[in-house]
Amino acid sequence: MGSCLPKLVLNAQPLEQSICRNYIERSQDQFDNLEKHTQWGIDILEKYIKFVKERTEIEISYAKQLRNLSKKYQPKRNSKEEEEYKYTSCKAFLSTLNEMNDYAGQHEVISENMTSQITVELTRYVQELKQERKSHFHDGRKAQQHIETCWKQLESSKRRFERDCKEADRAQQYFEKMDADINVTKADVEKARQQAQLRHQMAEDSKADYSTTLQKFNHEQHEHYYTQIPSIFQKIQEMEERRIVRIGESMKTYAEVDRQVIPIIGKCLDGIAKAAESIDQKNDSQLVIEAYKSGFEPPGDIEFEDYTQPMKRTISETSLSNSRGDSKTELKFGSKSKGKLWPFIKKNKGAGPEDFSNLPPEQRRKKLQQKVDELNKEIQKEMDQRDAITKMKDVYIKNPQMGDPGSLDHKLTEVGQNIEKLRLEVQKFEAWLTEVEGRLPIRGEHPRRQSGMYEAQNTPSVNNCAQDRESSPDGSYTEEQSQENELKMMATDFDDEFDDEEPLPTIGTCKALYTFEGQNEGTISIAEGEILYVIEEDKGDGWTRIRRNEDEEGYVPTSYVEVYLDKNAKGAMTYI
Repeated sequence: MGSCLPKLVLNAQPLEQSICRNYIERSQDQFDNLEKHTQWGIDILEKYIKFVKERTEIEISYAKQLRNLSKKYQPKRNSKEEEEYKYTSCKAFLSTLNEMNDYAGQHEVISENMTSQITVELTRYVQELKQERKSHFHDGRKAQQHIETCWKQLESSKRRFERDCKEADRAQQYFEKMDADINVTKADVEKARQQAQLRHQMAEDSKADYSTTLQKFNHEQHEHYYTQIPSIFQKIQEMEERRIVRIGESMKTYAEVDRQVIPIIGKCLDGIAKAAESIDQKNDSQLVIEAYKSGFEPPGDIEFEDYTQPMKRTISETSLSNSRGDSKTELKFGSKSKGKLWPFIKKNKGAGPEDFSNLPPEQRRKKLQQKVDELNKEIQKEMDQRDAITKMKDVYIKNPQMGDPGSLDHKLTEVGQNIEKLRLEVQKFEAWLTEVEGRLPIRGEHPRRQSGMYEAQNTPSVNNCAQDRESSPDGSYTEEQSQENELKMMATDFDDEFDDEEPLPTIGTCKALYTFEGQNEGTISIAEGEILYVIEEDKGDGWTRIRRNEDEEGYVPTSYVEVYLDKNAKGAMTYI
């Protein structure tokens, strides 16, 4: 019984086994390197997302600052500044402000598009990328652990084979020694022989097991390095390449978002340039002339004063007269005069008279015409309100359940009185306007720019007011004290009629039971089911005053709404 095979196997130390072990360790190192690199790629992607996000915040902030700047320099309503925008240069500036507002809107568009097309999309992609990366490296670690387990099984099988071979060799040597010794009994020799055979059989079994384990490991190793690992590395590579492509596409989108608004921004800038080109210096100059034209005629030549005569000096007289012969007034300048000739007449300071007699004729005519137009508008508003109340009264007459028609009589009377007062005011100012136009220089057949809505009815008192007036040297007009006091008293009676009302506080809420179309002045349209604020409850006339927002308020029929007044409101109750 020989032991050559075990000795050959024991003495053989294959180089492939050490190389295989190195490959396993290197494979683990490669996974570590790829894991670090892919994490770095995700960090780069997140850094780019942060960059775009900060850019969108800058765009929003810039747009907000531009809008605030445009709003800051917008003309205030009903102010002197708003009147300045009749000049073409001011109109161009207003157009510039409006274009800058649109310009700011494009920066808001940039922010919105970058947020939706880049930040949101990349953030979602990063989450998907992290999950995919985690899955790939999980598969890689699992494959790595499997090949390491197979390697450990191979090592264990090899060590057992090696150990059994050594035991079999020692048992064979012991048997040969016992067999050669003449002093050993036959039974001991037989026992040694059996032990040697047993060890040899164990070595053979270990050899077979080692051979099987080795074949299995080689197969698993081949699958690991030629199938599983390449597949995992390929997936990681494709994942990394998609990341690179995605960040490139995002950068391209970043540029496209800016490029898309360039034409609109260009139109805004073109609008500013066009507004600048529309500035007309001649037109602005003409507006200034029309605004400050006095209507006075230039003074005549000053007569020569001969101081060589011993007699009393003659006093030169210079006439600053109007073109109408029946209203000529001469201005005398004595020796103490400082030569205050037109247009160097000083203006009266402080609040001017109601008839604007402190102004030059042309300016006075414009002011009076403006006042007449304003009064006519007020009359039209009152008439619209009267028509609305009259229609509502007709509705109440036809449908008594909606309200009492008699409750509207006092309002109709009040509106009628207001209309009559306003008409008297119109007559008064039109009389002054007629007087001024009669005193102006020859104007040809220049039409009067009056509304034409109401015909002036000159009462005797107003005509006397016009006749008693005479021109004063400083360019203003005076009238009899009694007439002036009478007109002031009339103006005082109506001062309170046009005072601006303070906004009424909210005293409750209401719900619209039916749809109401508020087509008349003072009413407001409501839709069924709409919730609104109550600012004035029904005073017995069948109307409730409501407010939708700061700019929309008006009256609606009380029967059309269900009112819920606050508990703290005076006389709180519910109308249904």
